Amino acid sequence: MKLIWTTSLLLTVIFNSYSQKPLSSESKDAISLEIKQMFNNYHSDITKKGLTSEFKYLDASSDFFWVPPGHEKALDYDTIKSMLIANSKIINFIEFSWESIKIIPLTKKIANYTGIVKCVQVDANANAVTFKLIESGTLIKRKDGWKFLNGQSRNLPQTKMTVN
Repeated sequence: MKLIWTTSLLLTVIFNSYSQKPLSSESKDAISLEIKQMFNNYHSDITKKGLTSEFKYLDASSDFFWVPPGHEKALDYDTIKSMLIANSKIINFIEFSWESIKIIPLTKKIANYTGIVKCVQVDANANAVTFKLIESGTLIKRKDGWKFLNGQSRNLPQTKMTVN
């Protein structure tokens, strides 16, 4: 009898943890709003504090990966962190703004997004460059907020890079 009860309890716990009700439209709207606020904070922090302020928005877990522009394979957290540190020494100013964004909440703690980002950056020699990226990825909600879990960014080919 004890074995049947334990097995039944175990199956109930497993079933309940894997079966999730679809999110209501109100929940999706609330999650999307949280994520839009995170993106606003993310972009603001980068503009004010530089590239290394990205660290608090990246999920430092072993599940993290990113495929940046010009790369053909996924890079892990440590590699991305090293790249951001190196680039922060040669980029004096950077500003991101969404031209379009679509957020797709999947669960209360996981969402996908895709959009076009306009970028303006100024290097150490005061050369300004404006370009656009198409970006998509997965976000995960951790105790301290939404984080980038994985994704990819690509320069838009039809975007003409201008140097001022």
